[in-house]
Amino acid sequence: MFYNDSMYKPLKRVILKHPKDAFINQTHLDSQWKRYNHASVIDYEEALAEYEQFEAILKKHVDQIDYLTQSDQVGLDSIYTHDPVKFTPHGAVILNSGKKLRQPESNVYKEFLKEKNIPIVGELTGDAICDGGDIVWIDDNTIAVGRGFRTNDSAIEQLREIMKPFVNEFIVVQLPYDRGPEECLHLMSFISIVDKDLAVVYSPLMPVCFRQMLIERGFELIEVSAEEYESLGGNVLALAPRICILPKGNEEVKTNLKNAGATVYEYKGDEITYKGTGGPTCLTSPVIRAD
Repeated sequence: MFYNDSMYKPLKRVILKHPKDAFINQTHLDSQWKRYNHASVIDYEEALAEYEQFEAILKKHVDQIDYLTQSDQVGLDSIYTHDPVKFTPHGAVILNSGKKLRQPESNVYKEFLKEKNIPIVGELTGDAICDGGDIVWIDDNTIAVGRGFRTNDSAIEQLREIMKPFVNEFIVVQLPYDRGPEECLHLMSFISIVDKDLAVVYSPLMPVCFRQMLIERGFELIEVSAEEYESLGGNVLALAPRICILPKGNEEVKTNLKNAGATVYEYKGDEITYKGTGGPTCLTSPVIRAD
């Protein structure tokens, strides 16, 4: 079976984790939100309502949704299913989060994939750390990996070997310091690819050579303003080429996507997105994308 080598091809199968299984209840949220460095305490009931809206959009386009179950080994951030694994055309690579509190998620995910008979083609070992948000398929032969606080050199060298059968080009993108090691900055924080030649970007954080490379490859870049970057307007999930989901309230990005011929869905993400710094790409782990 062919799995995934794209950020934008039609999404056929995805892994999610429902907030009832990640957040547990309001008492749990009240005691844990500071520990996980969330912006403020999450409202549990509102999070459930937001997620229901988000799920409804996915269900219009995605054939199969698998759900990670509740586990006392993991915490609030396990709702962001994109980070513990990354999929290749022949199966999953098990990662090891650069956020220590999230590292147990990899083992839970590994067992889940085995139960679902989803093949595992590689696994990071030793001192390697990497989040899925730092790995971006530029096209089906090219992968980019962000080197920052969440992904180190050891992980990059291991990923280079694991990815050899699947890519012709492996690009390392040096990430900026930005707000330091305690905040979440991924490669996917400033680029969302929504078609073979269209990406949403926040240029102030982009290395010049990476931005120039995208333009040379024929990408049109939709620029995110500083204000909408803060509200995760640059975090756009492609359900299919130019069919997108983004957090509600990012009117400039939405307008520019529509002007580029995209269909745009929105969901209210105050609780499930903004407070935990995890947009629609973070909330989903695409297993299969196929034309």
